Amino acid sequence: MNLDFLQSEPIAVSDAELARFERHGCDAVRGSATISLAHFRQDLAVDNKAASGFDPVTEADRACEAFIREQLQRDLPGCGVFGEEAGYTPGDSGLTWVVDPIDGTRSYVCGVPLWGTLAGLSDGRAPVLGILYQPYTDELFVGSRLGARVERGGETTPLRTSSITELSAARLFCTSFEIFTPAERSRFDVVADRARLLRTGADCYAYAMLAAGHADLVVEAGLQCYDIYALIPIIEAAGGMVSNWSGGDASLGGTLVAAATPELHAQALDLLRGEAP
Repeated sequence: MNLDFLQSEPIAVSDAELARFERHGCDAVRGSATISLAHFRQDLAVDNKAASGFDPVTEADRACEAFIREQLQRDLPGCGVFGEEAGYTPGDSGLTWVVDPIDGTRSYVCGVPLWGTLAGLSDGRAPVLGILYQPYTDELFVGSRLGARVERGGETTPLRTSSITELSAARLFCTSFEIFTPAERSRFDVVADRARLLRTGADCYAYAMLAAGHADLVVEAGLQCYDIYALIPIIEAAGGMVSNWSGGDASLGGTLVAAATPELHAQALDLLRGEAP
């Protein structure tokens, strides 16, 4: 994966600039919904871009990313764009948008509205702004140091994670058991066995529900940068915690644990590390 947008030092972004980036980012992902909805629940050709296994991609994925790229490069010409489908196009500002045009393509091709369009802004070191849009339900989730909110039907609601601190009371999500290696699956099962309930198959929407307080924990592995980059600022701005299974930065992919509270994050992390009985 080309991660050339990473730099040794972050680019400073003022609150006013961040608000401007947010506005244009939201316009771009919302605008792409015309494309994604036109193909959703239609007869759609699905290609496999994996060398082994099955990693679906559709005309809608490619067209949505092309639209978002064009809009961002027109409205924010100094920014680079790193997208799942077309790779990295550098800018000259040191700021880069990380885009997943349809996160949850499997859900998308099955007609299940648990997919979304993701756009996260990198300051060269970390995500500073995250946007998730689910066009079918018309829900826009946004998070940065300016706050976290969801917009739907003309109403804006602040996002806040739940106050759950005990794993035994936690609602746990993961996208699929297939994402884990055998060793990772064994550690995940330890967490899942102690959680109150487990749900799978929600892709990026699980993270939105965590930020909104309707889920408490997401544990995953095998992630790519574009799968998670936009989601981290949303969860953190809503009060949650995100790391990899070692407790470090999860923004470049790999393993991930996202939790509603520091206490819940610590409990899950200890089990995933094998440090708790």
